[in-house]
Amino acid sequence: MLNFIDTHTHLYDVAYEGDGVGAVRRAIEAGVTKMVMPDTDETVREAMFALCEEFPENAFPCLGLHPTEFKDNWREELEMLDGYVGRKVVAIGEIGIDLHWRSDNLDAQIEVFRYQLDMALRLNLPVIIHNREATGQIFRVLEDFRGRGLRGVFHAFSGSAETFRGMDRYGDWMVGIGGVITFKKASIAETVKTIPLERIVLETDSPYLTPAPYRGTRNESAYIPIIADKLSSLKGVSLEEVACVTTENAERLFGI
Repeated sequence: MLNFIDTHTHLYDVAYEGDGVGAVRRAIEAGVTKMVMPDTDETVREAMFALCEEFPENAFPCLGLHPTEFKDNWREELEMLDGYVGRKVVAIGEIGIDLHWRSDNLDAQIEVFRYQLDMALRLNLPVIIHNREATGQIFRVLEDFRGRGLRGVFHAFSGSAETFRGMDRYGDWMVGIGGVITFKKASIAETVKTIPLERIVLETDSPYLTPAPYRGTRNESAYIPIIADKLSSLKGVSLEEVACVTTENAERLFGI
């Protein structure tokens, strides 16, 4: 059986209430032997750590404050984040800027983002970037960190080939490719043909962005092979090559 890594999954989410352990086990049975679990805020953090502790060889926690989840007391939330620094995590994320759901707090989103980029550099960890209709704003923030060794992944990458090329100015970046490439008329399905496989990691973003033919149902890390198969078809390479290269990419990036 081929081995895969899901670099972005929220199997601790309430959508899996009573079934998080089962979801991890189904993923392992499907060949998805490692799963990176990004943090979003303090309401789910302990559940994330608890699930990862049940599967220490398979599930790896992150630490971060999501741009759509922080509250008006975000300075206190960042202080709470610092309290977890001693816990073993593999990345700072999910962090970034989201102008789709909310744009009236852009200044706060930028400050929260910058704080966590500094944290990642201080801890020598990669970052998982959430970008929703905010590429320009994110690039302007990253410009201030240029040359400081930032590295990580642009989660659920949906940008153009030009956007991908522009990322290189700001650090060492992978792109996260998920179920969207299986959707009809998805532009990323064309863009991904121009992105080297050595710069791609696989992800589900479970419970969201479920790949076809299961679109409309709860996503699972067990569906990573479906995404990998579509990627192999789009890039004209074998499924074995996709599995091998993307797994190596993820292991190198996250140290897992």
